[in-house]
Amino acid sequence: MTHVPTRPTHPRRLRRRTAAVTAAVLLPAAAGLAVLTASGAQAATVPTGPTTVVNAGSGKCVDARAAATADGTAVQQYTCNGTTAQSWQLTATDSGYYRIGAASAPDQVWDETDVSTADGAPTQLWLYGGGANQQWLPVAESSGAYHFVNRNSGKCLDVPGASTDDSVQLQQYTCNGTAAQSFTLSGGGSTTPPPNTPDFGPNVTVFDPSMPASAIQSKIDSVYATQQNNEFGTQRDALLFTPGTYDVDVPVGYYTQVAGLGLSPDQVTITGGGVHVAGHTSDGNATQNFWRDAENMSVSPSSGSTMWAVSQADPFRRMDVHGGMKLWDDTHGTSTNWSSGGYIGDSRVSGQISSGTQQQFLTQDTAMNGGWTGQNWNMVFVGDTGAPATGFPNPPYTTVAQSPVMREKPFLYVDSSGGWQVFVPALRSGVQGPDWTGGAAPGTSLPIDQFYIAKPGDTATTINAALAAGKNLIVTPGVYHLSTALDITRPDTVVLGLGLATLVPDNGATAITTADVGGIDIAGLLISANTTNSAVLMQVGPAGSTADHSADPTVLHDVFFRVGGDIAGKATQSLVVNSNDVIGDDLWLWRADHSNGVGWTVNPAANGLVVNGDNVTMYGLAVEHYQKYQTTWNGDGGRTYFYQSETPYDVPDQGSWTTSGGDLGYASYKVANSVTSHEAWGLGVYAYLRDNPSVVLGHAIEVPTTSAVRFHSMVTTVLGGDGTINHIIDGTGDQVTPSHNVADLVGYP
Repeated sequence: MTHVPTRPTHPRRLRRRTAAVTAAVLLPAAAGLAVLTASGAQAATVPTGPTTVVNAGSGKCVDARAAATADGTAVQQYTCNGTTAQSWQLTATDSGYYRIGAASAPDQVWDETDVSTADGAPTQLWLYGGGANQQWLPVAESSGAYHFVNRNSGKCLDVPGASTDDSVQLQQYTCNGTAAQSFTLSGGGSTTPPPNTPDFGPNVTVFDPSMPASAIQSKIDSVYATQQNNEFGTQRDALLFTPGTYDVDVPVGYYTQVAGLGLSPDQVTITGGGVHVAGHTSDGNATQNFWRDAENMSVSPSSGSTMWAVSQADPFRRMDVHGGMKLWDDTHGTSTNWSSGGYIGDSRVSGQISSGTQQQFLTQDTAMNGGWTGQNWNMVFVGDTGAPATGFPNPPYTTVAQSPVMREKPFLYVDSSGGWQVFVPALRSGVQGPDWTGGAAPGTSLPIDQFYIAKPGDTATTINAALAAGKNLIVTPGVYHLSTALDITRPDTVVLGLGLATLVPDNGATAITTADVGGIDIAGLLISANTTNSAVLMQVGPAGSTADHSADPTVLHDVFFRVGGDIAGKATQSLVVNSNDVIGDDLWLWRADHSNGVGWTVNPAANGLVVNGDNVTMYGLAVEHYQKYQTTWNGDGGRTYFYQSETPYDVPDQGSWTTSGGDLGYASYKVANSVTSHEAWGLGVYAYLRDNPSVVLGHAIEVPTTSAVRFHSMVTTVLGGDGTINHIIDGTGDQVTPSHNVADLVGYP
């Protein structure tokens, strides 16, 4: 997941308290008029309808404590949640000043306590009486954000100590130009969803081309301010664009899905800044850029290039890119701007794709009209047109002409009459290129009334009742605690998550189980372990499944697993596949290596993926840091196209990481001795034995010796100079050590 041994952190921003108040040039008072900066440059219109106010430093929303509106209610910051407690009404007074009241009670306004002029005076709600301490001047900044100057004191609305904590009461403080005093505005009542939009709950925003571009941009900026550094937060968002053209800039942060609502990607066009991801640190490092998604749009950025600097769990699919792509953050020009693996699928790119510092990458079923440049360890191309020829290991390209079998991810769309539907693409064999460039993609449309739309607060009981009644399922953005597994028993059920919707099993439950039936599509979900150990987080088919599903396989698209990082999660196995013929399409199974709840005995997890079914195919499989065999394959006829894995970082000693048979460490990818046929292409296994560099992994891959078990294009390396891998596969392949840290093997046997 990373090139460097030390994970970047996000230190608390430090601020100086010395800057003087900046005078502002004002327009005549009127609701909704643009304000001017001190230099006189016009900024975006201040919204006049219900508005969310987000601090640029913390990414959190200005909030009325406990959703109260009584006199004396603290005005605080809190994780954005879409409730009325975070909805504000700006009403002009005079000379460019506004009173800012609760949208549900507009006369209860931001008030500086005791008409104070002192630094540190807290902000509260109080009945508006016309006082200068209840009026605020929004002063535009070059970024499009604002700082708010109190009319009585001349001081700025401020987050004390630049805190990022929930429930911190806001204050006034001498204006100093820092992020703690910078706020973005969104909403303004002008992004009301178009008629006939289903109720997707508070975390889905549906844009229409008739909306003002400034209002759309304001909402995008507000979401990004919340999600830019929200690696382990609970907010989830989906930004959906109905067919049309939008001149906006769409940066994509954590837990954010950006998607078009056309039947074809070219029905939604994003111009302006386009859709993009930059590094998550000031030096451009993108090795922790996880959990975001762009789908089903045409992008034509004015720069001519789309930056998509990502690592795991960042699908970029069904996209029509006009211009080139850069898969790393090239704005810094340093050696620190690494990216660590990503996925482009079912897309078309007119210009050249440049991988830059990407360590590994999979491009699948994509028209690469401008070709590819760049290399590092493991670049894999499956079912693409315009891909470079296999050259592994120099350059480390592995090209497979066709995806043997594939059904692309389902997606929401709005039809020509304004009706909402979910399109389920058809199964294809011998796939090369996207399924939509030759006209209408083959598949089936399901009307929205065949779906239960789950929203935050729904329980496993409620959702299972809908599934049992024959409904498909849309899971809107949010975090869902499950007392029991979501049990999918009907063939061809579609479960479509939006905005990285997250399932958390409580009290040792499993999050999802399925019957041994065909055609199930499960897409767009993050499954996150809880503090009570779950034996399995997700199980496809019961143990002993035997049915043949080759004509209608179950497919998992963009399904991600997490054990730790947010909390001290525990799960013995993350994904167990018992059914035959299952297809995995962009999966990341991750035992966390940083942040909260991390340690050898803190977030235990033995295995990531266990495959018991026959003829299972995996495209884009990443499994990292599990404590025993990270991937175990017991079924026959398995295939993997692109594999990325790292050893656990926190092995305390060799004795804790030795198999019962005496092997040093646990192979990352183990094919059981009973397997008679298996094949894999493009595998990278990396060692970073941070907590004890003397620990050794005997071999990265373990397989039975038979001619029908074949591996192509394998690489091992040592990250940061810590640890040793003796062999690549069984007893074959060079050793990697801190002094000889990359080894390649073209084929085995």
